[in-house]
Amino acid sequence: MHRLIERVEMFALALGGPGLFLIAFLDSSFLSFPEVVDLVIVVAITAEKQRIIYYPLLATLGSVAGCFALYLVGAKGGEALVRKRLHERHADRVLAVFQRHGLLTIIVPSLLPPPFPFKPFVLAAGIAGVRPVDFLLAVALGRGMRYYGEALLAFFYGERASRFIRENAGPVSLGLAAVILAGGLAWIWYQKRRPV
Repeated sequence: MHRLIERVEMFALALGGPGLFLIAFLDSSFLSFPEVVDLVIVVAITAEKQRIIYYPLLATLGSVAGCFALYLVGAKGGEALVRKRLHERHADRVLAVFQRHGLLTIIVPSLLPPPFPFKPFVLAAGIAGVRPVDFLLAVALGRGMRYYGEALLAFFYGERASRFIRENAGPVSLGLAAVILAGGLAWIWYQKRRPV
């Protein structure tokens, strides 16, 4: 598996931006290449600092496109699968959370690095009927923050950023996700308390 991941990284680097788009698309849709997109961004930015906007943008666009493909699968027939696997009451609760707080339920997990599973959230958003515009905006915000954050690390720290990401991506992403989640919950609380 490690050898396959290395080959995928080399493939993406050889193609540059389009390779990064393709790997991000595949990783976010039907295949899984843990940490490849993150590490390719760091290596690419370290080699070509002037492309600090370009590489994370293509990774974000690829990820958004891949997630939308998976979202469409959920929207077209995933509800029957959820109801088959979960008790009716639990399925209704899960779908209600996504319908009420669609943006928040996508942004937070989209920030988290592997091994956190993001694909179930994408499928659930499609099943719950989260508005496509809200879904696309949430994925673009979450993945954009993640990939541009990594690009900035690579810009300032070069090769050391790869080691930092491998060692600290989890805690940093969890902290950022916790801050966003807390802000989202505060916003929801404020909206409920606000006089109409």
